[in-house]
Amino acid sequence: MRLVEWWRVGRRSVRVRLTALYSGLFVVTGAFLLAMIYALTSSTAGPTVMAGTPGAGSMLMTEKLADQRADVLGGLLLWSGVGLGIMAAVSLLLGWVVAGRVLSPLRTMSHRVRHLSEDNLHERLAVAGPSDELKDLADTFDGLLARLETAFKAQRLFVANASHELRTPLTFERTLIEVSLADPEPTVESLQDTHRRLLANSQHQERLIEALLMLARSQRGIEARRPVDLAALAKEVTVPQGDVRVDANLAPATVSGDPRLLERLVANLVDNAVRHNLPGGWVDVRTGTPDGWPTLCVVNSGPVIRPDQIAELVQPFRRLDGRRRTRDGHGLGLSIVAAITAAHGGRLTACPIPGGGLRVDVTLQPTR
Repeated sequence: MRLVEWWRVGRRSVRVRLTALYSGLFVVTGAFLLAMIYALTSSTAGPTVMAGTPGAGSMLMTEKLADQRADVLGGLLLWSGVGLGIMAAVSLLLGWVVAGRVLSPLRTMSHRVRHLSEDNLHERLAVAGPSDELKDLADTFDGLLARLETAFKAQRLFVANASHELRTPLTFERTLIEVSLADPEPTVESLQDTHRRLLANSQHQERLIEALLMLARSQRGIEARRPVDLAALAKEVTVPQGDVRVDANLAPATVSGDPRLLERLVANLVDNAVRHNLPGGWVDVRTGTPDGWPTLCVVNSGPVIRPDQIAELVQPFRRLDGRRRTRDGHGLGLSIVAAITAAHGGRLTACPIPGGGLRVDVTLQPTR
């Protein structure tokens, strides 16, 4: 039973198969070489007798030489077979050792991979050595680990973004209810106004939840795409807001994507430009198709931003000074915009404006 079990396990072992392959090739090659040597030896000319030798003595000498030749060929065949058998056993041992050395990097990689989890995805195999197939395999797996690490970070980031985005409308609803209950003499008009504001906030929250759920599913790719005009979406949000002037130069820019996610993208960009502005500032919203690619461009006045601070803008819950945001907006900045852009296979670029302000360009795929 143990022999059968060893054989079944051995059949699945690459080392056993490589050893059998090495030894089999050696035996086949050695047997072919010995067959050639035996054939060449046996095909040589037979024994000759010098001229002038008596006939009876010549025949006797010929027979003895023939017997001697047969004995030599038999010995050659026997000892060649014995030598081939010994070398076959040696080739098995050497094949086992060589196969082990060849597969050693694979065992090392398997051991490291076996201990990987979501907590140590930052570790890499980092196999050293010549640039061969095994190193290419290790480098490919390191690239896979890097993508998995990015995906896990994006998932945690998405959960944080969603929770923070949903907390604001819930707090607003609770405040409205507490104010209404604290009113010692509520009127029908005040209650109706509170209900209308609660209903509007609830509808906004419902749209937000659906958009976030759709964004979560978009990590696998957007299943249903529809033609959406960025100009139409931008027109709905480019309205004067307080003392900030909002200008629009909207040309048709039809993209293929999810309408609700794209609506959230445009709304977040314009809202971010208005919130992080200066008193009496301005916002310029433009859409178009430069070089055939639908593009949304939002430029706004505001505080001076250093180029090395641009990376902070797409980080959730971070201010430009590195602290967590505690006021002024959702605390998401451009993180949701970046996520929606990535889900649509687009590109987001941001650059500071000399003198203060920010320019954000979102380039998406055209309709097909």
